Amino acid sequence: MLSCAMPLLSRAQPLDEPVVWVGAVELPGGMKLEFSVALKKDAGTISIPMQGAKDLPLSDVSVTEKELKFSIKMAGAAWEMSVAEDGKTATGVLKQGGEFKTTLKRLAAGESAVKELKRPQEPKGPFPYETVEVSFENKAAGLTLGGTLSMPKEGKRPYPCVVMVTGSGPQDRDESLMGHRPFLVVADHFTRHGIAVLRYDDRGVGKSTGRFEGATTDEFAEDALAGIEFLKTRNEVDAKRIGIVGHSEGGLIAPICAARSKDVAFIVLLAGTGMSGAELLPIQSKLISMAMGTPADEAELQARESAEIFAIVVSGKSDAEVKDMIRVATIRQLQSDAKTKDLPEDKLNEKADQIVKEGAAQLLAPWFKRFLEMDPRENLKKVTCPVLAVNGEKDLQVPPRENLSRIEKALKDAGNKDVTIMEFPGLNHLFQTCKT
Repeated sequence: MLSCAMPLLSRAQPLDEPVVWVGAVELPGGMKLEFSVALKKDAGTISIPMQGAKDLPLSDVSVTEKELKFSIKMAGAAWEMSVAEDGKTATGVLKQGGEFKTTLKRLAAGESAVKELKRPQEPKGPFPYETVEVSFENKAAGLTLGGTLSMPKEGKRPYPCVVMVTGSGPQDRDESLMGHRPFLVVADHFTRHGIAVLRYDDRGVGKSTGRFEGATTDEFAEDALAGIEFLKTRNEVDAKRIGIVGHSEGGLIAPICAARSKDVAFIVLLAGTGMSGAELLPIQSKLISMAMGTPADEAELQARESAEIFAIVVSGKSDAEVKDMIRVATIRQLQSDAKTKDLPEDKLNEKADQIVKEGAAQLLAPWFKRFLEMDPRENLKKVTCPVLAVNGEKDLQVPPRENLSRIEKALKDAGNKDVTIMEFPGLNHLFQTCKT
């Protein structure tokens, strides 16, 4: 009897000491997000080295011999994993605005989950330029932004300078993402070639004050313009040669700044958008779903359903009216879905209510609603300074074919003759070489 019980005992999850699992989430573009979880029966923590997260508490933890379930509530992320017969591995999905394949391996007692990230592209000192910790004010918003000003040591002063503007979500001055620090790499390159660089923490992040939540793209543009006002006070910087380099949402912000201020001498759009969020997101959803193996017809249906919901959000109706309209659309979509069409009416309504409750908070949040409705072409048509717009061929988040052509057309139709458009083969949204 004892020998028969041993395999089961070896797989059981101890209640006193957490069991550590390591693995990765498969992301679009061939990228993987590596992480580890330490799980007890109904509690646990998660560490995501690429995002600088360590021992974050998990919610909704459930551990059995056959299943692992856990979530990060604040991120709307939930994992559902099936444990293999031998108890050494688990496979499943991360549900966060879609489903992403996840694999985990159980570590033996004493085995370390720490894995050193190799980032050979990150610059290492000593540097042939000067870096200064700085801060500047957005007086209208009543906040202070902390950042780093990199300046060449050689060459003729005053130097041309760029303000670097991050993509969506709260990010630090290096645009730290998945263990990468792209703005640090770019700033190093610029400064080594005689161009000063100001990069700063988003409001509410790092050494910047204020709140990130509730702010919109328009307000982030004011933060960038405050950076330009600050640079105009620096003797080392040529006030007539200050430009903005924006990545992703930063590429949406740069034209806003150039349209509002003649102090912007040039703009560089790194994977910037050429269409509204309501137009972009369904295309993005379809491409990412197909890259993850979803059949094209199913991905197309999901994109159409998303487009229908986004159109409701930007319809100009009140929030209450929007919620009612989304509920009606959701019920209709559920009724046409083979997985839910046969649900009893009460269950159908219950599921629709749950979907609306979970989705409405995000859909109607100030930033998201503004992103859906904002059409970058309105600002691009007002830009008269030189523009460089670049993208990666394999960018699934801001696909180049749809966006670069619209950016170019908006600028040239308005009479801007100093426009350069470039698409780099084999690069993703972060301008990294990738296969898919």
